[in-house]
Amino acid sequence: MDKGINSAEFLALLDFYEKEKGISREALTEAINESILAAAKKAVGASRDLRVETDPKSGEIRAFARLLVVDRVQNEQDEISRFDAMKFKEDAKAGDEIEKEVTPAGFGRIAAQYANQNLKQYIRRAEKALIFEEFKDRTGDIVRGTVRRFERSDVIIDLGRYEALLPNRERVPIEEYQPGEQLRCYVKAVEETGRGPEIILSRADPNFVIKLFTQEVTEIADGTVEIIAVAREPGWRTKLAVHSADSRVDPVGACVGLRGQRVKNIVRELNNEKVDIIHWSSDINTFVVEALKPAEIQRLKINEANKRIQVFVNEDQLSLAIGKRGQNARLAQKLVGWHIDIEADKVEVVSFDDQVASAVAAMTALPGIDDALAQTLVQSGFHSVADLQQAEAADLAEIPDLAPHAETIMTALASLKDSASADEEDEADAMEATEATAEEEIAAEPEAIEQAETEPVEAAEKPVVEETEPEAESSGETAPTETPDTDDESNAETETA
Repeated sequence: MDKGINSAEFLALLDFYEKEKGISREALTEAINESILAAAKKAVGASRDLRVETDPKSGEIRAFARLLVVDRVQNEQDEISRFDAMKFKEDAKAGDEIEKEVTPAGFGRIAAQYANQNLKQYIRRAEKALIFEEFKDRTGDIVRGTVRRFERSDVIIDLGRYEALLPNRERVPIEEYQPGEQLRCYVKAVEETGRGPEIILSRADPNFVIKLFTQEVTEIADGTVEIIAVAREPGWRTKLAVHSADSRVDPVGACVGLRGQRVKNIVRELNNEKVDIIHWSSDINTFVVEALKPAEIQRLKINEANKRIQVFVNEDQLSLAIGKRGQNARLAQKLVGWHIDIEADKVEVVSFDDQVASAVAAMTALPGIDDALAQTLVQSGFHSVADLQQAEAADLAEIPDLAPHAETIMTALASLKDSASADEEDEADAMEATEATAEEEIAAEPEAIEQAETEPVEAAEKPVVEETEPEAESSGETAPTETPDTDDESNAETETA
């Protein structure tokens, strides 16, 4: 083409960038004009003022130079003679400015390359501006992309129209990615760098797990269930504390789903990372016990001033409470927000000699059993009186050390049974006496009622006496002076009646 660019190619280029890159045709035309203007200046030469026009329909490009009309030309780049100017403008005179088309027959190899480079640079800037506009409000979303390539230990993810960066610090340590692999990532930030805006993705951020649960669990999405706290060691384990203000909703059950389907989908996305879902509680004691599950806690000692908790567990639960490489304790500490110290609860262990001495003492309490015989019984396998009561005389006779003392032992056991029977009889007598007393009280109740009905005067007089006593005291009169008079009057009234 004699005007510098093929119109069909130009229009095809505009369509490609508009559809694939999302850059408007007007912006592309302006960029092409700028790049061609720079190329024209390089091809035509330095000029006072140079303008380029591009027809977006036909693709025709023309360059115009603004020249000053003079009587005598001294600078051909910026000036034009009055005679030549009259070819473009009949009434041209010295001092006027006219535009003259200076489109070269061909830009040449260097000018074309220069225009191409400028165009590519503008398109890159336009793409980055579009990235910032589109993703500045998408921070916190989950996007799906394809692994394209690796730059050192960082991963470049193709999101379709744009590329995003998954830095090494945001990767899960145990995950390995392959080119072409599909990944879901969390949009952590859109940062302005020296190369323009950059989309930073993450798979190690705890918010990635929260967003997955929000998408999977409808109760979290509508606010019925709330995720209060989360602690994560990417690739290994995550602890999630959930709560619901609705007492009818089980927050843990809602997150787990029917037959664990909801949490299984999330674990699958996290490459089998272990996920613990616990109940959140405003009570720090309950919350710590939940956070350290599956370990069983014996007791807690809380220091609220320093936000420090001392946890005591049985020795067989110590390794479970601490976790592999201290993982369970670290995650519980992050979840609660307090420093947690885990110790084994000291349990008093009774030695074997003490157990033997206790058994011997129990045997010597039986009548007729001395210390030596008690030692023999314990050494023969009778560690308590209950064990000895289950034995019979024939069994004792078969034991060589106990055969000579079988009759003494049986006598002691019989005496124990007699004393037990006597105790039972005493208890039975006491119960019978109690029942008899209760029956007498029940039988006496009707007589007491009849007596109360036949003596209404006495029942009515008692509150009157109680009310007068404080009046006598308040008036300063002495109670002993009035008491005998009141009694005499009462007695007189009773006799008269």
